[in-house]
Amino acid sequence: MQIPREALKIQNPTHNWLKNIEVALVPGPMTPMLEEVADGLLNRFRDLGHKVVDTPTNDTAVILTSAAFGESVPWRKALLFSARRQFGLKESPVIYTLIQATNEQFDHWMDHFRKALAKNPRDPKDFQADGLSETAHRVLIEQGVRGGPILSLQRLLQAQAKSIRVLLVVGDKHPERVYHFDLVGAYPTSEAKDPEAFYTDMVLRVVTTESTHEVTDHELIEPMIKREDWDSLSTPEAMRNAGQELGKRNFFTEMVRIEDLVAVPAVQDSVASQYSEGCFATWDPRVNALVATITGSARPVDKGNISDDDLALIVGVRPDGAGAQVRQVDGKRNDPPSSEAVEMMDMDYLLPKIEHASVGGVKSDVPVIRSKLHGHRGVKSFNPNLVEYVPLDPPYYHYLVSCATEAQARGIKAAFSRSESLRNANDPRQIAFTVLPGHGVVMVEKWQAGKVPFQVIWDAMDSGDLVIDPHVPQGQMSYVDSNGKMLLHEHNIENGN
Repeated sequence: MQIPREALKIQNPTHNWLKNIEVALVPGPMTPMLEEVADGLLNRFRDLGHKVVDTPTNDTAVILTSAAFGESVPWRKALLFSARRQFGLKESPVIYTLIQATNEQFDHWMDHFRKALAKNPRDPKDFQADGLSETAHRVLIEQGVRGGPILSLQRLLQAQAKSIRVLLVVGDKHPERVYHFDLVGAYPTSEAKDPEAFYTDMVLRVVTTESTHEVTDHELIEPMIKREDWDSLSTPEAMRNAGQELGKRNFFTEMVRIEDLVAVPAVQDSVASQYSEGCFATWDPRVNALVATITGSARPVDKGNISDDDLALIVGVRPDGAGAQVRQVDGKRNDPPSSEAVEMMDMDYLLPKIEHASVGGVKSDVPVIRSKLHGHRGVKSFNPNLVEYVPLDPPYYHYLVSCATEAQARGIKAAFSRSESLRNANDPRQIAFTVLPGHGVVMVEKWQAGKVPFQVIWDAMDSGDLVIDPHVPQGQMSYVDSNGKMLLHEHNIENGN
């Protein structure tokens, strides 16, 4: 979608790979303000060259619907589960649900969750609401502790609306701002200061998400690894140890299970029954592959307490980029690798290799990156003498991309390809990282003699040279010097905490 900047009426840089999409409105309960927003949004879709249809077709990428704030939608009526059947579609379009919150409602629930999260101990009754399961308080508490009251409110509304993507419109007579909620807990905003720019921003956020695709169609590469060869490797034990060490430092957030939040039968047909709390991988020179954690969407995985069955071998990326190339291990459970498998492998291809002495003193060329760590966390500060921050391309800070997608893998690959510490063998910095707004941190370590995989990272956490924080920035960010430490600075902070 190549549209002149003057037509967009915005200053923010946009991705150059956006597509034209088809959108349909299938309204649920509406308020006058939601009608205003729906009309403005659809008109802006048309103005920017997208197709708006009255009834969803097999070409429809997005269905816009609506729900009432604080009211639970019966799962049989929720379009997330019924759109395909209701409109006779081959595949289910992505559902975006508009919900209006008055300023009083928004402020009430933010204040409610803020006070509830501050209690010690926390009272489960403070986290009960219409449409939630009996165990939902665990999710709302954990998410609130991780990201503040805005995340507790997000999970509440997603559960009630039976919709992963929620557009929370805050305002009384007219919209003032919209929060864009998604699966991993993002909440960037579109500000309604100028109507044209407001609806353009909303359209671009939706189109950005729908212009990319997942890269999880992995390919099996023969031959399988013999079990005795797998058992002789040191990296599986190192991965188990790393999971425990990182778990001790509270790096991993708890897995969100849909069944803990809301009782919905047959959820697997529409969305994974849970999503993972991160992934990590390290290079093994003996098998010339990344030993990586498996995907958490296949089955629950406690990243702080993994076993051999929670590990996979990534040996490459498919030529068409649709997924990773994987070798299985004979006699071991072989679930697919993490949804970030492509980005973890692909980021090496634009970086140098170095000579490394593996087991037995045999030298071989290995990627300059030894270990990779991805989690739903932010970085509050770091020591620039040891750690390097590598920014993403500018559009990624304005128009967020989804996890497990080609766009995310491309953005991460580009960012790390510019890393001075990774490209220069004499650079003393041992860690490099970037932060995906609304998602979390991706960090890597170089090879260092006498250190086991990930030890450079957890040693930096222990020394204060790398300070991990539950808060994940939602937009533009940078790091500023403060007495020798680089501190996080957010350029457009919203009151989400």
